[in-house]
Amino acid sequence: MKTVVITGSARGLGLEMAIQFKMKEYNVVLSDILEDKLKEAKDLLEKEYPSRGRVISLVCDVTKESDLQRLVDETVKEFKGVDIWINNAGVNQPMLPIWKLEADSINRLLDIDLKSTIIGSKIAISQMIKQGYGQIYGVEGYGSNDATMLGLSIYGTGKRATTYFYKALANEVKESKLPICVGVLSPGIMITDFLTHSLGTDSFALPEKTKKVYNILGDYPDVIASFLVDKIVQNKKNDVKFNWLTNRKATIRFMTSSFNKRDFFN
Repeated sequence: MKTVVITGSARGLGLEMAIQFKMKEYNVVLSDILEDKLKEAKDLLEKEYPSRGRVISLVCDVTKESDLQRLVDETVKEFKGVDIWINNAGVNQPMLPIWKLEADSINRLLDIDLKSTIIGSKIAISQMIKQGYGQIYGVEGYGSNDATMLGLSIYGTGKRATTYFYKALANEVKESKLPICVGVLSPGIMITDFLTHSLGTDSFALPEKTKKVYNILGDYPDVIASFLVDKIVQNKKNDVKFNWLTNRKATIRFMTSSFNKRDFFN
C-alpha cells in the first residue's frame, strides 16, 4: 500500500487531496501547524472515508528543518517509505504594497511559501534516493506565470521562485538519473479562507474587482483536488505540470460569465 505525505493538510486543498488519496486506499500522513484543526482532519478521514489506508497526523512547522525531518522519519517508521510528498503548506499576504509590509511579514511569507518547499523537497528526495522511488510535488499560485497584482508582490515572488525551483529540481533528477518524479500542481483560484486571510490568520476584505474575477475563475478545493490526485496517481513522468485552470477553460469562463453567474462571497 502506497503512502502520501501532505504538508498543510488540516484544511483547504491539502485536506481535500488527503481525502481523495484516502478514498484511493493510500496511507495518508497529515501535517499542519494547527494542532486542533489537524485532529479534526484526522477524525474526518477515519470516520467519513473508511478504507484500507491508514491515517496518521503530525504537528509540523514547515519553517523548521527539524520538523520536516521528523515528518519524514515518522512516516518511514510507520509505513516503511514515502511514495508521494506534496509541499502544500502556504500562506497569503496582506493586501498591501511592499512598502507597507513589515519585514517580519516578508520573512515569514518567504519562509513558508518558498523556503519550506525547498527544504521539504531536499529532505524528501534524500529519503527517496535511499528507497529507490518516489514523487515530489509543489503547488503553484498567483505569480507563477509572472502575473502581478497590487498587494501580492511577496506572495507572487515566492510562487514564481517555486515554479523555477521545481523545474531546476526536475532537471537535477534527470541529470542524476534518479528514479524519482518531480512536478508542480497548478490549482488555479480556490475558494477557501486562504483568499481572505493573510499569514494564515488575519482576515482582510477583497476589492470588488478581485471578487468579480474570483467568481468567474474560482472553484472549490474538492473539485480541484479530485482532478489533481487523479493526475498524480497515474503519473510516471518527471518534470510534469498538472494545470486545472487552463487558458482554454479561463477563456470559456469569461465568455460565459454574463449568463453563468456565480457568487462565492455572498
